Amino acid sequence: MGRTEGKKRRTELAPKKRRRWTKDDTELTLLSLPTFVWYILFCYLPMFGVIIAFKDYKITPGAGFVTSLLKSDWVRFDNFKYFFGLRDFPQILRNTLLYNVAFIILDIVLPVLFAIMISNIYSKRKSKTYQTLMFMPHFMSWVVVTYFVYAFLITDKGLLNALIRALGGESINWYFEPKYWPYILIIMHIWKSIGYSMVVYLASITGIDSTLYEAAVLDGASKFQQGRYVTLPSLKPIIIMMFILSVGHIFSTDFGLFYQVSRGANQPLTPVVATFDVKIYQMLTSNSVSLGKTAAASLFQSVVGCITILIANGIVRKVDRASALI
Repeated sequence: MGRTEGKKRRTELAPKKRRRWTKDDTELTLLSLPTFVWYILFCYLPMFGVIIAFKDYKITPGAGFVTSLLKSDWVRFDNFKYFFGLRDFPQILRNTLLYNVAFIILDIVLPVLFAIMISNIYSKRKSKTYQTLMFMPHFMSWVVVTYFVYAFLITDKGLLNALIRALGGESINWYFEPKYWPYILIIMHIWKSIGYSMVVYLASITGIDSTLYEAAVLDGASKFQQGRYVTLPSLKPIIIMMFILSVGHIFSTDFGLFYQVSRGANQPLTPVVATFDVKIYQMLTSNSVSLGKTAAASLFQSVVGCITILIANGIVRKVDRASALI
């Protein structure tokens, strides 16, 4: 008996044999290979160009891009100093952060609210119709949306000004009145993005165990109480995940929204529509700003965005470990 027990213990303590490579492993590897190659070619290989941000990039006559890049002079952090020293840097930093904070809050509150409302509609046909109507703007290009906005806001023949005149008011030159544009941009963002976010939350609601609602009904819970004590707690993981992903873009903005809808972000709208993305584009298209300075601005935006998402994930991990992404 003692020998038998000793053999069992040695067997348990001995390292397990490594599982052999199977046919399934080969098939799964081949399936993942295109995705792996895509990430290498389009996500990691271009990161070599990050060194442009630390160089005074100049094209060498008769040489290619890589040769010109390697022969360009190192300027260390001078390109970053130029970007931080811009006169309107505090303004674009303020605009980017404030708009994104408003977007993050509204992109959580409103889609969750509409998802709960639509999930309580008894008619499946009406529910699908509302979902489709709210989801359609997500597929529209900002270029197309710009013309619709222009048709509403144009001074002489705009629909909005026609309504104001019909009510006895005076026409407003919307493209020369900066005070209205924070509201216009927020409304347009909500109109275009709420459908996509709502579908994500609605899909999560359909996965909630129906017995939880049945138990709540037996306890006499109203629809409001069911949403508060059953739906919202069940949606907490997906809400936290969407929040973390949104925080990762807090230093980025939708270029089409801020540049296209405002028709070029020109004066006098520049103080309220200028964000990091708009400024980087203006630097890129300017003949007086080098490519290295533009690359430095873009690199700063990416690095800070990565840091913010890690910080947000770390905070969530400490509060609720199961809801963290990483």
